[in-house]
Amino acid sequence: MDIASPNTEELTTARWFVMRAYKSEKRAEEKLKGKDGLEYFIPKYYAVRVYHGVKSKRLVPVIPNLVFVHASRIQITEFKKRYNFLQFVMWEKSTGLEYLVVPDDQMESFIRVSSQYEENISYYNPDELDLRKGRRVRIHGGKLNGVMGVFMQVQGKRNRRVVVLLEGVMAVAAEVHPDLIEVIS
Repeated sequence: MDIASPNTEELTTARWFVMRAYKSEKRAEEKLKGKDGLEYFIPKYYAVRVYHGVKSKRLVPVIPNLVFVHASRIQITEFKKRYNFLQFVMWEKSTGLEYLVVPDDQMESFIRVSSQYEENISYYNPDELDLRKGRRVRIHGGKLNGVMGVFMQVQGKRNRRVVVLLEGVMAVAAEVHPDLIEVIS
């Protein structure tokens, strides 16, 4: 399958690309943070790990090798010429192979929820949740002010949660007080 030839706007517009850094997410983080780096996000959570016989609580990636990079295709291509460990995640559509890209507003809500490391946050595969059972909402106030998602009951959790879905990638759910919720259509 061929990748459709891009127009100038597709090449120069900064978007959130879903990428893989095979066995080198630490290196990817260092290079993306560096002087010629790009804006990026790696969803993480606290986990207890044993290193050299010592247990400690550490921030680790939710999905190994997964990196979201916010840049234009031209910027990422230039970056990849210097550091070839990042690979685009592709998905097959009826029009052919396409780069997996997350809309800015979804990514902003996802980052806001995922960055609440100390909170009771859950991650899901997109096919684990039936979002049709929930209501589209916006949160007003609290740590998640401005987040848009779906308010619904999540299996195995006592209270309803707001869920932010990144189509084809993952979903994150956080408990939120019902008084902070505005239902949107």
